[in-house]
Amino acid sequence: MGLDAEAVRRPRQEHRDLPGQRRRIQVNAQTVLLAVLDGLSYSALLFLVAVGITIIFGVMNIINMAHGSTFAIGGYLTATLVATVASIHFSPYWSVLLIPLAAIIVGGLLGGLLERLLIRRIYDKDPVLQLLVTFAAFMIFEDLQRIVWGGTPYSTGEFVTALGVVDIFGITYTTYQLLVLPGVALAVFFGLRIALRKTLIGRQVVAVAHNREVSTTLGINVKRVCFLTFVLGSTLGALGGALSVQTTSWVLGIGAEMIVLSFAVAATAGLGQIEGALVAAALIGLARSFSVYLMPELEVLMPYIIMTLVLLIRPQGLFTVAQARRV
Repeated sequence: MGLDAEAVRRPRQEHRDLPGQRRRIQVNAQTVLLAVLDGLSYSALLFLVAVGITIIFGVMNIINMAHGSTFAIGGYLTATLVATVASIHFSPYWSVLLIPLAAIIVGGLLGGLLERLLIRRIYDKDPVLQLLVTFAAFMIFEDLQRIVWGGTPYSTGEFVTALGVVDIFGITYTTYQLLVLPGVALAVFFGLRIALRKTLIGRQVVAVAHNREVSTTLGINVKRVCFLTFVLGSTLGALGGALSVQTTSWVLGIGAEMIVLSFAVAATAGLGQIEGALVAAALIGLARSFSVYLMPELEVLMPYIIMTLVLLIRPQGLFTVAQARRV
């Protein structure tokens, strides 16, 4: 979380003297509540990025290492657009339009070009080759970020400030992290479920995910479905970056950090599982948040400890069924 967000989330100090034992209980209660709030907002961002990976794998059976680049570039582009709008004295509420706009631009252009020029050529190749090719693309995009935006950290918190704060049991917390981030994540989740079940293109996506050859026989344009799926997954990754840059200082390498965490979420849930990605993101986000407050030395390790424990018990992930991949 960014410095501005941390500043407004400090527990309010009590002005009256309390017995020592009672004061410890009060502090612990606020710490637990703060950890829950932080965990839920962080889980929302994790879900948005991880569900993009999940959709791409579920339909195309490709682990896309370049997904971290869409996250990072989505954040960079959002910060640039917001700074441009701020320079001409427009309202911070323009971010309501700029955040999805940046995600669509990155997902449509970067994701679309990547699928057409690179991913389409490796559909039927060895999974190791697919992983190496997408990792190479990730490294190229890392250098591109360095060329375009340099090494200076980027941040934009005007929208978060404009939305204000909410007082929750003595804790002052940003409205953006409390309502906007979880709200967007839930909207994406339910939107995906409705689209996959109720729309024609959604049913085609499900068909391709289960059996590409049969789908082709039935007249489904598999290449078009894969293209749209990859663009959608890339857009969701960029949306995660566009939302995250509002509270986080954006620096080179942030895409690598997020892609590793997102793979931990996807692997814990079971690759190809949308519902599982939501549950696993909440589990890992909350565990990481509690470790920050209670066991800081385990903060970095906690997502991977959870992933390892889950995979030792269920190598296919928490929600994966053996018969077929699902989206």
